[in-house]
Amino acid sequence: MASNGSKPLIGVTTYLERARFGVWDVDAAVLHRDYLDSVVRAGGNPVLLPPMGEWDAGAVGFLDGLVLAGGADVDPARYGAARDPRTGPARPDRDAAELALARAALELDLPLLAVCRGMQVLNVALGGTLRQHVDGHNPAPAVFERTEITVAPGTALAAVVGDRTGVNCHHHQALDELGKGLEVVAVAPDGVVEAVELPDARFALGVQSHPETDREDLRLFGALVRAAQEGRQR
Repeated sequence: MASNGSKPLIGVTTYLERARFGVWDVDAAVLHRDYLDSVVRAGGNPVLLPPMGEWDAGAVGFLDGLVLAGGADVDPARYGAARDPRTGPARPDRDAAELALARAALELDLPLLAVCRGMQVLNVALGGTLRQHVDGHNPAPAVFERTEITVAPGTALAAVVGDRTGVNCHHHQALDELGKGLEVVAVAPDGVVEAVELPDARFALGVQSHPETDREDLRLFGALVRAAQEGRQR
């Protein structure tokens, strides 16, 4: 299990992309710094997890929590659907690693925050499906849509953010059929699912928005880190 250091270790998934830094132009494991800053500011220590190698419960037992980061569309073959022409190119490296990480986290009851693509990965890992295109939540490349979402009362999410909150969205896909055990806990004004949770888990929350981009609101990352810290004290 995880060590007893002062700060919980929070794994965060990464991309494999071509990147330029210093004198180099190479393939690299990369991630938006906002995720790392959010984990640190919430009181955790981030650990980067590349989409390489083999991930299972034994491999992630040293972690105290997990963030499944946003990114490319999940391959429709992963949930038994034909490809819509608006679906982005397949990223088999990320699909394989992150589906395995999601299942490992659930097996260990590891506190989990699944962000945007991460929420979709979580749904697929539990047998759910995706809507391959929705309008109105992806205004332009690298531009977020500010959306007011309604949160179901009495849920874990409501305990963190209340019954309504503003979020930053940048997605063109959404959840369709829910994975086993997941419950919808927040929706956008157009009815698109904006958050799900596993009520029987210690902390397993998926959000379709990007909480890492809101530097003034650390509530979700704070809740993840608190759950991770509490797990250490068991």
